[in-house]
Parts: sequence; C-alpha cells; structure tokens
Amino acid sequence: MSIVAETWHNFAISPFLVTISDEVLDDLRSRIRATRWPDPAPGEPWSQGTDLVFLRDLLAYWADGFDWPAQQRALNVFAHFTADLGDAAGATVHFVHERARSGAGFPLVLTHGWPSTFAEMLPLVPLLTDPGAYGIPGPGFDVVIPSLPGYGFSPRPARTGVDYRFVADRWHRLMRGLGYERFGATGTDFGAGVAAYLGRHYPESVVGIHLSTLELSPVLDERSHPLSDEEQAFVVQRDQWDAVERGYSAIQSTKPQTVGYGLNDSPAGLAAWLVEKWRSWSDSGGELDRAVPRDTLLTMLTVYWATQTITSSMRDYYDNRWSSDRLRPGERIDVPAGFAVFHHEYVQEGKPVRAYAERLFDVRRWTEMPRGGHFAAVEEPSLLARDIAAFFNSELGRSSGHTEAGG
Repeated sequence: MSIVAETWHNFAISPFLVTISDEVLDDLRSRIRATRWPDPAPGEPWSQGTDLVFLRDLLAYWADGFDWPAQQRALNVFAHFTADLGDAAGATVHFVHERARSGAGFPLVLTHGWPSTFAEMLPLVPLLTDPGAYGIPGPGFDVVIPSLPGYGFSPRPARTGVDYRFVADRWHRLMRGLGYERFGATGTDFGAGVAAYLGRHYPESVVGIHLSTLELSPVLDERSHPLSDEEQAFVVQRDQWDAVERGYSAIQSTKPQTVGYGLNDSPAGLAAWLVEKWRSWSDSGGELDRAVPRDTLLTMLTVYWATQTITSSMRDYYDNRWSSDRLRPGERIDVPAGFAVFHHEYVQEGKPVRAYAERLFDVRRWTEMPRGGHFAAVEEPSLLARDIAAFFNSELGRSSGHTEAGG
C-alpha cells in the first residue's frame, strides 16, 4: 500500500498501516514482568474489582504468549486511512473504509465506545459488505469505521468540549467528504451517542440510526407524561446499577488526568481498569474467556498501550458531562431509529423498554436479542449485523435496486 496523501472533497486522506515497533513491545513486556502486585482481595473473586489470579494469568500471556505481529497482520487486512479534515479542530481521524463487495453499497458509519477501539467493529465488516455470503438478505453496505478522537490512532484535539456533538460534526464532514450525501449511522456506548447526535443535527443527511445501547435518555420535566410501571422499573434498576458500578465514570468525568498517570504507566493497571468492564458488561456469566477471546482483549489493550491514549479516551466522560449542547426537556430525535437490545446489556435485568426509548427516538425497529452483551459486535456479530441490515433494508425501504450512496 502506497502511503501517499490525496485530496478528497476538500480534505486530505492518506492510506494507513497499523504498525507498532519492537521497541514499544519490548518495553511493554519488561513492564509486565516488573509489575508490583497487590495482595488478593478478601471475599469472592471479582467482588472488589479485577481478580488477581485472572489478571496475573492474562498478563503472563500478554508478555510471553500473545502474538501481536499476527494480530497486526489481521488488522491490516482491512483498508485503513487517516484524514485531515481541514477544519479548525486540526486533529486527524483514523478510519477503516470497506466498500460493498458487489454493486453500489449503502453507506454506513459505525462508531465504537469506551473501553474499546475501532477493532470492536471489524467483525461486522464482512457481514455487512458481503451479506449474501453469510445468508443475510439484501445488498451490501459501504462501511466506514472511525476511531473516536483520543482512541488509538485518532489524536484527540487539545481542547475541551470534544463531546457527542463535536464528533458528530466531524463524522458528518468525513462522510460527506467521502462522497456520501446520505448515509446511515450505527453505534454502541459513546458511539450510540454520536449516532444519535448525527440524527439530531443532520437529519437531511442521516437516513436512520441503529443503536445497540440506550446511551442517551429522554429529558423529563413537569410537562412529561408520567413514567409507566415498566419504565419506572427500568429507571430504578438503572439507578441501582449506577450505585455499585459507576465509580469509574465518577472519576473519569471529574479527574481523568489523575487516574491517567497510573494507567498510562502500568500495563497491569491498564488491563485491570479495562478488563473488569469487559467482564461485567459482556454476556460472559462471569467467565470472560467464554464471551471474548483473549487475543481480542489484548489487541485492544495493545492499541491503547502503544498509542498512549487511555487518558485521552477517558476525557469523553469529562467532555460529555460538562458539554453545553445538552438535550432539552421533551426533545425528540426524529430520524428513524432501530434498537438491538442485547440480553446482557450492562444494566442487568433492567433492559431498556421501548416506551422509554420512544420518548426520545422515532423507534421503527426494536429487537430483543436472546444473548450477547454490551460489546455485541465482538460477542454476537451475526445477530447485530442481521439486525442492522434488516433495519436499513426493510424499515427504510431499501432494495437491491436502490442506494443513497454517493462518490
């Protein structure tokens, strides 16, 4: 692949290869081997956070068994690019861009969340670009998977206010610059918030949004209809989950820089902070290896480590908490919306209910999945891809002879 910058629709784009040097990898292994381990926590494993036995075993494999060169080759099978969007923000955007294997693909931007990377979305690429090969009805998609600002290979602009609206504005500029006048958006976690803000601010461009997490909640006031019993039960369960699981969010939305020093310096600290979320939020039944392969976890961790972006990624919590571009009481996002509600979304036993989502979104499709959790693109890529395709094909009237793709 020739790394030569070109100008596409008023911004510069360059092919990109994922490359991590041997020096970085050697330093990583040395730090792992020099880890100062704490005492094990009393009580049940995982009850006070990441289990010591599990983490020691994972890091031993990271240092002496994990084959990063093989993972790097697998990542580079996909077409990676960076774009200098030529706007005031200044920072480049890394993204994967894969076109439909046949015909004119429908353009779709997929956005990951925290604690994850663009690699979470890669299992969806073959399923969406060549759906017929996997028994998924309908024509293929042109898939664009950007890295959120401050994650992996997308630098975060050196400013505050890099919130849902900021990222949605950049994704809109990216998609239009790639030649897509109208497109769909899907996402999870922060990516679901970005997709929602794309629909909120660019309904003329966004055909519809498909979300696998209810990242945004309706803003209620005295004029709102009272919550139903089902809605109230969900809100209570969500608040109970927040009380015991939201410690990470409290620190990341107030003092991300403070915790960042340790996570950026220690592979054990980084792994402990992130892996505990993957275990809790995935449909793992407490056995993380059952839901997510270790090589997948360690690919994510290696990208964070090598790019030193854990601190900048956590600033999403700070910027979105203190953003001025908030939803207003009674506001609705009126582009068509589809939801894939996975069995073990991290609000356990309190999955979102459609009536609550409909207070904010124009819900056209609501699918409750029999399995899978917060990281659905990794855990259950076929279920998620099928639902994305069904939403954009059936609910929006797409057929093999029709596409909104440009460029």
